[in-house]
Amino acid sequence: MVDPHERRTINMAAGLRKRGRAGSAAQAAGLCRQWLQRAWQERRLLLREPRYTLLVAACLCLAEVGITFWVIHRVAYTEIDWKAYMAQVEGVINGTYDYTQLQGDTGPLVYPAGFVYIFMGLYYATGRGTDIRMAQNIFAVLYLATLLLVFLIYHQTCKVPPFVFFFMCCASYRVHSIFVLRLFNDPVAMVLLFLSINLLLAQRWSWGCCCFSLAVSVKMNVLLFAPGLLFLLLTQFGFHGALPKLGICAALQVAQDRGEYPVAAEGSLQKEGSTPAPYTQPYPLNHGKIVSTLFTSNFIGICFSRSLHYQFYVWYFHTLPYLLWATPAPWLTHLLRLLVLGLIELSWNTYPSTSCSSAALHVCHAVILLQLWLGPQAFPKSIQHSKKAQ
Repeated sequence: MVDPHERRTINMAAGLRKRGRAGSAAQAAGLCRQWLQRAWQERRLLLREPRYTLLVAACLCLAEVGITFWVIHRVAYTEIDWKAYMAQVEGVINGTYDYTQLQGDTGPLVYPAGFVYIFMGLYYATGRGTDIRMAQNIFAVLYLATLLLVFLIYHQTCKVPPFVFFFMCCASYRVHSIFVLRLFNDPVAMVLLFLSINLLLAQRWSWGCCCFSLAVSVKMNVLLFAPGLLFLLLTQFGFHGALPKLGICAALQVAQDRGEYPVAAEGSLQKEGSTPAPYTQPYPLNHGKIVSTLFTSNFIGICFSRSLHYQFYVWYFHTLPYLLWATPAPWLTHLLRLLVLGLIELSWNTYPSTSCSSAALHVCHAVILLQLWLGPQAFPKSIQHSKKAQ
């Protein structure tokens, strides 16, 4: 039998715990209310100040969940390359390793080994490629992961006004189509590329090079970023310091073709940042310089491509806001930048392409190139003399 005094003590303790939980909940609700009130009071700044990137990104990602799955259920799927991918992967599963013998409806297999391994997983996840709805749902998750990685890049650079992000995701029909209505392999390569860039921004250079090499192994368009990456590695580590990072990229390609992963790269990944490099940087790399170098390298390659297929749009679509807004250009107002984005979207949505749509795309590319050329240099000329001296 419990003593009355002890029972009162137990009841008081229980009451204090309940009041404590209620107080914590009320405090959290109060902070959330204050935060929302402040956001409403600063709603104009919310769309203009880069410091609000994560808040706007969170809202857009939630909207994209509904938009993407609405597209899947309401817009008809179009078969282009998916069956060919599955046929090529099935040939590998059946024991054929000769690329000249791996055929699909659209021709022979032309993609590296990373593509085979990843789409082999999709082959099994989708009932040997027959469950198209499952494949679309997987690519929808891939699309949302891509947005998350891209928004993290923009948050770290803090140079693009958040209102632009609406045009980077919700307003693009073509990009939704490439991801969830066509099931191309280009988005798979790009999500690995954006993961690589996030790792580089976190100063995890070895892991970043590893993910970059994985992206190349899915589709080699990622090599358009390679000149920029090489420049960053030489700037960050010097010639001798860059060689192990380049070795990781090369070893991963060889290992995938042999069906195994390199042991000698392993030590470099584990010892990342454990010992200081003897090379002294002539010019420090910040987030803006890393992103600008990589995005510009890729954009120049696309501008001078011999031909462009519709799925190639995702090669640079998510980088366009940065290229347009990160470089100060008084002659290029917000309205003109949005006009450039709109014309590019319109050009890619015109099917079949016409002389006017192609000309408009080239003019928009020329405007962006001119802005990058006339804008302030991310790396002053002094760095070139320093590198020569080294």
